Amino acid sequence: MKPRSSVTGFPVPDHDHTSCLADVIARAAATFDRQGLRLTDLRRQVLEEVAASHKAVGAYEVLERLASKGGKRLAPISIYRALDALVAAGVVHRLESRNAFFACHVAHGGNRRQIVLACEQCGAVAEVSRPGVFDDIMAAASAVGFTMSHALVEVNGACAACTRSDRPET
Repeated sequence: MKPRSSVTGFPVPDHDHTSCLADVIARAAATFDRQGLRLTDLRRQVLEEVAASHKAVGAYEVLERLASKGGKRLAPISIYRALDALVAAGVVHRLESRNAFFACHVAHGGNRRQIVLACEQCGAVAEVSRPGVFDDIMAAASAVGFTMSHALVEVNGACAACTRSDRPET
């Protein structure tokens, strides 16, 4: 298995995703159990589709993927309810700018502060941690009497793999 890139937080383009998926499912099962919730078959299936890559996917894409596997055609509300439960448990995040969802590949416990890097070229997403950024955000919020409950900062651009592939060879 090839490792994730330690510099960017993005996996290398041709890494073996098997262990990533297994880690997400195991962490989700433990999280749901710890919170006294059920990781139902539908929630697990939706999580597996969202976690199938390091890209953000829309609810209708999840719906189509499940239908293509020969299962019963589900109503979109069923997918949204499953996604809501996965987001509430903290094992899936919503990429607001794209109205899409991605699996959390970082164990951050109760920390509800994430910086999400979204590649505009390949669609990959990665979470990175920089606590000082949120200290500044909290200070700005406090200065106007705002109490922050959580923060997700989205940063769009190009991952290292796409940046390298865009460079002309010398």
